[in-house]
Amino acid sequence: MPSTAGRALAGLLAVVSLTWTLWHGVAERPVALAFGVLITLGELARRGSGGSESEREPAPLGAAGALAYALLGQNAGTATHHGALQVIAVVVAAALVGAVPHVALGHGPTPDDMARRVLTVAFAAACFQPLYNAGKLKHWVGHGPWFALVIVALLVLTALCDAVLAAAMARARTRWPFGPLLRDELRAMLGIGSAVCATGAVMALGVAVAGLWALPVFSLPLLLTQLSYRRYAAVRATYRQTIASLARATEIAGHTPQGHAHRVAGLSRAVGRDLGLCGQDLTVLEYAALMHDIGQLSLVDPVPEGATAALPEEQQRRIALLGGAVVRQTGVDSAVAVVVERQADPYCHQPLTARIVRTANAYDEMARGEGPTGALGGPLHALERLRLGTGRDYQPEVVESLARVVSRGGLSSPPAG
Repeated sequence: MPSTAGRALAGLLAVVSLTWTLWHGVAERPVALAFGVLITLGELARRGSGGSESEREPAPLGAAGALAYALLGQNAGTATHHGALQVIAVVVAAALVGAVPHVALGHGPTPDDMARRVLTVAFAAACFQPLYNAGKLKHWVGHGPWFALVIVALLVLTALCDAVLAAAMARARTRWPFGPLLRDELRAMLGIGSAVCATGAVMALGVAVAGLWALPVFSLPLLLTQLSYRRYAAVRATYRQTIASLARATEIAGHTPQGHAHRVAGLSRAVGRDLGLCGQDLTVLEYAALMHDIGQLSLVDPVPEGATAALPEEQQRRIALLGGAVVRQTGVDSAVAVVVERQADPYCHQPLTARIVRTANAYDEMARGEGPTGALGGPLHALERLRLGTGRDYQPEVVESLARVVSRGGLSSPPAG
């Protein structure tokens, strides 16, 4: 589904649901108010900005509350009749209220994040509410263990729907391959996503038996999980900042130009995405790209402009091996050291991550050395030279992927030398 189409569909559902609910009135107002307040508080407690790659569910409590309301059939043993359209209306209204402070501070949820929330809740509510209100679920499975299994099954389907939506929207936005994006989303479900789904199921079943008092009781574990996840994310961010600081050592020492390591890392990650890498492979690729030049610190005389791609093969191999040894001593994942060590090998003997870093590094050096001749002269000349080197030094598929990344204009060209 294109990103714009998803937003349009979500917007249409929101308008229709709000209009229908305002026209017909809110059914079971205390229940709607309780879940609305819970979703609003969840949005107020969101972390960071929605939609970033590292924060796939920035408002877990709000998401769990929305799912629970979509799958709610009883309140303390009394059947509810709020319907799917009211579910969407309450979720949209509560999410918008909770997002106001974040929008005012400039880091509110993205349109794709909001569209996913609306479409996912709409899917869950449309699967459950009509069947429950028509009495079909009671007739088929009753209210015992089989009913709980139906709730769990619907949550699994909803989670899969959310993953497909997220991958499709990311595909439309970035043009990265759909398969790896979907794998990333499915892998993320094992983390905070599984906690959101589990809490949503427990909330719906708990309110059905104990009433609205179950909401604060079952919200606490998810809040604690969210706090733990924040700490984990902070540790990962600190770890990456440490690696980025190590990468700047070559710039501070005058061995490489300013920003070279970060440009190579950005290019490498984009090419890796384009070629279908995901998860840990992307992380290793990014860290290796940041530290690919660290072996130059062992040189007595710096290479002019840090341009290692033009050095003799033996000198390139020496710098790569020294760089790998330095990386191993820092305690970084050994897979990163392997990528750094293999930079000078012929591409047919390199892992894909090393091929990507080598190509991105050479591109940045060549484009910087050429300088712009017209709007895109430097980058175009650099790509031509890379294509000429595909017989031994650069893998053709990686070079063509880099060309696609550059053509999208998502990354700036290096400054002219």
